[in-house]
Order: sequence, then C-alpha cells, then structure tokens
Amino acid sequence: MSLKRKKSFLLQKTIRLSDVDLEILKNFGVQGIILDLDNTIVSEDDKYLSPNSEHWIEQAKQSGFKFFILSNGKRRWRTEFWSRRLDMPAIAKARKPFPHGFRRAIAHMGVTANQVVVIGDSLHTDVIGAWVSGCWAIQVATLPHKPRWWEKLAGRWIQFPYILSDLLDFDASHYQK
Repeated sequence: MSLKRKKSFLLQKTIRLSDVDLEILKNFGVQGIILDLDNTIVSEDDKYLSPNSEHWIEQAKQSGFKFFILSNGKRRWRTEFWSRRLDMPAIAKARKPFPHGFRRAIAHMGVTANQVVVIGDSLHTDVIGAWVSGCWAIQVATLPHKPRWWEKLAGRWIQFPYILSDLLDFDASHYQK
C-alpha cells in the first residue's frame, strides 16, 4: 500500500463506532480491529455507551473480523468486564501509543499490521499508536467525561466531542469488582 493512501485513511474520523462501514474495511483488506475502551465504547465514568456499538461489534464478528480491546485504563477489572461482555480478548494498562500492546494484539489475532484498523477517540494514544505500529486508524468522537488536566490544555487538538443528544445512558451498577 502506498504511504499516500495510508496517510489519507489515518486521518479518517467519524462520530460513532457504529458509523464505521464494515464493507469499506473489508475493501481495504482489514481483518482485525483493535478497539479502545474508555470514551470509545463506554465513557470512562460508565455513564454513556456508544449507540449501537454492541450491535456493530456483533455484525463485524459475523462478517469475520477479529477483535481485541487495548485500553490504557488502570482499572483492570473494568477492562476484564468489557472483555467478557463483548467476548474479545483485552489488555489493560496497555501504555498506548507505545507499540508493545499493539504488537501483542496483532499477534493474538494472527494477522499483519496492515490488516488491522485501530478505532479510538484519542489522536495521541490510539491514532499515533496505530501509525507507529503500522496499522490503519479511525478516530471516533470522545464520549462525554470529566476532562483530565491534559485534555483541558490540548483536548480540541487530540479529541473531538460527542453530541450528547445521541447517547444512550448506560447503567454500570452491575459491575463486579
């Protein structure tokens, strides 16, 4: 694949995870999908679930895509919960954008880096990590959450906000530590 083609795909953005077109991914030769967890699938405060994300994941699995969750979240139990709920392997505390976690995910899926797309909300962890690892990347809007100090400084350059009226509330009371 040419660098020009890869760069143009690296810059793709979409609002919701479920807006990602599975047929386009197949046409680009994608076989594996690495998903970010926090603020991509579910908000890190467990208040919002990305609309139709679980249905989209199920459709992608039925279409033959392999999945892996790569999370920088420090609450391992939470990553394990979502790993079980979505029936896909995961790594917590992945230290994105460093490539080690990406390489482990790629090896686990049994594909090559150019057959993988990373989907996440942060330019500085998900998109740059994908680029460093040789994967495709799609940036989705970040689900609402309390901004961290670095997001207050650089948030509009590394993330773009979700439209609140389009979100599904998510009841996190069933989590078990």
